[in-house]
Amino acid sequence: MTGLRAPSRWLPAAGLAGIAALAAAAPAQDKRPMTIVELVEVPRIGSPRLSPDGTELLYTRTDADWEANGRTTHIRRIRSDGTGDLRLTSGESGESSPRWSPDGAWIAFLARRGDGASNQIHRLRTSGGEASPLTQHETPVQSFAYSPNGGFVYFVAADPETAEEKKRDERGDDVFAFDENYRQRHLFRVGTDGDGPRPAERITEGDYSVVGFRLADDGTRIAHSRAPTPLFDNRDEGEVWIMDADGGNALQLTRNTVSERGAQLSPDGTRVLFLSESNAAFETYYNSNVFVVPAAGGAHRLLWEDMPHEVHGARWAPDGSIYFIANTGVRTQLFHAAGPDAAPRPLTAGDHSLVGWNFHARTGQHVFGISKRESRGDVHLLDADGGNPVKVTSVFDYLGETFDLPVQEAIRWKGEDGVEVEGLLYYPLGHEEGRRSPLVVQTHGGPAASDRFAFDYWANYTQILTARGYLVFKPNYRGSTGYGDPFLRDMVGHYFRQAHLDVMAGVDHLIEIGIADGERMAKMGWSAGGHMTNKIITHTDRFRAASSGAGAVNWISMYGQSDVRTYRTPWFGGTPWQEDAPIDVYWGNSPLRDIYRVTTPTIVLVGENDVRVPPSQSVELYRALRSNGVDTHLYIAPREGHGWRELRHALFKVNVEIDWFERHVRGVPYDWETAPGDGDPDRTAVTDGEDP
Repeated sequence: MTGLRAPSRWLPAAGLAGIAALAAAAPAQDKRPMTIVELVEVPRIGSPRLSPDGTELLYTRTDADWEANGRTTHIRRIRSDGTGDLRLTSGESGESSPRWSPDGAWIAFLARRGDGASNQIHRLRTSGGEASPLTQHETPVQSFAYSPNGGFVYFVAADPETAEEKKRDERGDDVFAFDENYRQRHLFRVGTDGDGPRPAERITEGDYSVVGFRLADDGTRIAHSRAPTPLFDNRDEGEVWIMDADGGNALQLTRNTVSERGAQLSPDGTRVLFLSESNAAFETYYNSNVFVVPAAGGAHRLLWEDMPHEVHGARWAPDGSIYFIANTGVRTQLFHAAGPDAAPRPLTAGDHSLVGWNFHARTGQHVFGISKRESRGDVHLLDADGGNPVKVTSVFDYLGETFDLPVQEAIRWKGEDGVEVEGLLYYPLGHEEGRRSPLVVQTHGGPAASDRFAFDYWANYTQILTARGYLVFKPNYRGSTGYGDPFLRDMVGHYFRQAHLDVMAGVDHLIEIGIADGERMAKMGWSAGGHMTNKIITHTDRFRAASSGAGAVNWISMYGQSDVRTYRTPWFGGTPWQEDAPIDVYWGNSPLRDIYRVTTPTIVLVGENDVRVPPSQSVELYRALRSNGVDTHLYIAPREGHGWRELRHALFKVNVEIDWFERHVRGVPYDWETAPGDGDPDRTAVTDGEDP
């Protein structure tokens, strides 16, 4: 399969339909556009879990707190019919990862309670009362799960410092070895009888880290992954293992140079299922797919080699069938396969993304959020055989009731080489047929990802841009997932071969069909979307403004600076420091090589503590642009990593980008929004004249 279209048996009904015609109806008079603050304040919900009897549901809700300049997460409980929505927790630092005990008598969760406390497992009775800690581990608990009989809670935590290491820290004798100052992560368990915290029993020990685990349905064995370190870049050296619940009889099941995740035993205990971004030969850089391997050891098997989609998560059902969530391009859907040898069939359809999916084996129900144009992910229930998902929560009803939101539409066009490409359009509010609108092109991160139908995240703020009259275009360029392995692997060996040409071919298509104004265009993106922005401004001068967020500009220096090299090696055919290194490939795909061509006014944004695409890349870009006389500014957010979390940083990002676009693309002034309770500072110095 070399193009976008896949065999129809793999596509849900919605994927077979043609592109729907745009309904340009006037917005209801009682609805209004969102403000930036309102968009930043949209809650998040997640971690939905059904009670053992299926009558109730736990979920988390995260809300913005402008006084704290951040977000706080609490746990809520609701009946499966959508009634009785109640907040259960109210800790100052919040709570996460709610889990029912198998008998339904307890709810366990992670929380920090008290000054200087680390994340520990707490639990409270479902009948009421105060929460109490179950663990008092020396290091923070990172993930946990009940044993099937409820007698133990298993958890992963880092090894503690030795007494000597603690003394050295107290003395300030704290020089560390870079990339060697980690603590291995291991599996522990704690009994659940009695009240209050108790000592944990170590299950694994050694010079490796446990990366994900799952107990068998009968609780006797544990499928898990082990990696040589907890560092992100060592994931491809991890392997799938099986062991007894007490850590004995450990057996390694895979031996390869690719990463695996989600290992779990089949209900009959004979096979282990796992996901890997590889092909049948365990070669890297493919769409994530489902594999099985005998639990006693033996050859692995890729289940659906010709499936073009990207699997996000998979679960065994009690009857040995398999459910999984897959990215089909601009949508995600739930699939079911009657067995490892059966072809999957879709259980859901529609213009949406499914988030937080969990399969409830006892009742056969699926619980997940549905993110779409007017909802960020209200929780739904779905029976095992499919049908119409039943909405449980109503957290996001206010979005569609209050705000005028942009129409979203899937669109397809031909790339320069004739391969079909797909993307999303967000129409200006009140769009009229035949009107050309200024265009903002947004490219997604990854690049092994795709833009999908959903309620858009604040960092893309399509709701704000469309309210100001912009058409927003999100192309799933070559290198995106969900369209088959050849489409994804177009980047292998070069990175920028068809990807940037796909973007520009999509732009030209929008101009040709008469909806985009080719004289008024802006380009933006974050991470791989920033890489693409950096490439585009060296490729063409057609954009009047650009914003590069945490983007790479020099692949040679980036290789050594970033905390991950796993994906970059296949892109460029080796490392930049090996004998006969492919330096020409690295440099040939580096936007810095052609930076002298840039005339597009470009702002640059990055987090001060970003280890994925370090600030040094943004500094190289900024200094090159400034040296060449290009209108530019570099904005660095203190304390932030690869994704910005603080609310005022979020507000700044949206404000500064809109200001930049309005000034350079439309030639109009822009009044910055302020945070609740803040004044209205003069922002002139930020975008005009000297750098702030």
